[in-house]
Amino acid sequence: MFTGIVTGIGTVVETVAAGPTLTRLAIASPYETSGIEIGASIACAGICLTVTALEPRRDGQAGCIFRVEAAAETLVKTRVSAWRVGERINLERSLKIGDELGGHLVTGHVDGVAEIVGHEPIMPDPSDPWGATARFHIRTPKHLAGFVASKGSVCLDGTSLTVNTVEGDVFSVLLIPHSLSVTTWAERKVGDGLHLEVDLMARYAARLAEARAGGY
Repeated sequence: MFTGIVTGIGTVVETVAAGPTLTRLAIASPYETSGIEIGASIACAGICLTVTALEPRRDGQAGCIFRVEAAAETLVKTRVSAWRVGERINLERSLKIGDELGGHLVTGHVDGVAEIVGHEPIMPDPSDPWGATARFHIRTPKHLAGFVASKGSVCLDGTSLTVNTVEGDVFSVLLIPHSLSVTTWAERKVGDGLHLEVDLMARYAARLAEARAGGY
């Protein structure tokens, strides 16, 4: 379980397709090995992946390289098969009992890939020390559009965000300067794909309505 609060940016340093239904990845991270156990879960661009091995970084920077495997379902629902060496991804360690729930409950189970269809930099007053904010317009896959609501929560590439507006299958989110500085969002452009996880409560509410309609 995660919160959608990004705690580091990782870099893909190795990717190996071990057949059509399995990809092995090595990701350089700012996390120390002492805080990670084999079998731990780390959200990689919003995808919950299991650590299978740990090793020192090769670039002399603090942190470690952790290895993960993405299987068939993950490869179908995400952009992992398109990741190449050098890809930068948002990271979050799994939630511990007692941790602050700063975003919203996120499972790391990606529902589909959304697409950035608009990007509006919002420039502040030149004297503003905080810098610019940015509004992104996102097109969700049509079968997921009903799960996105104005003022509700979504997780995009591992980032917990509040939905500002919804028009059909397009919704908007606003990124504040801090979020742009500690995530990969500042690198995003129109046409990019984003891992989308809809709000957990919306998913169960939809399933409950479906079950009732079916007489279950």
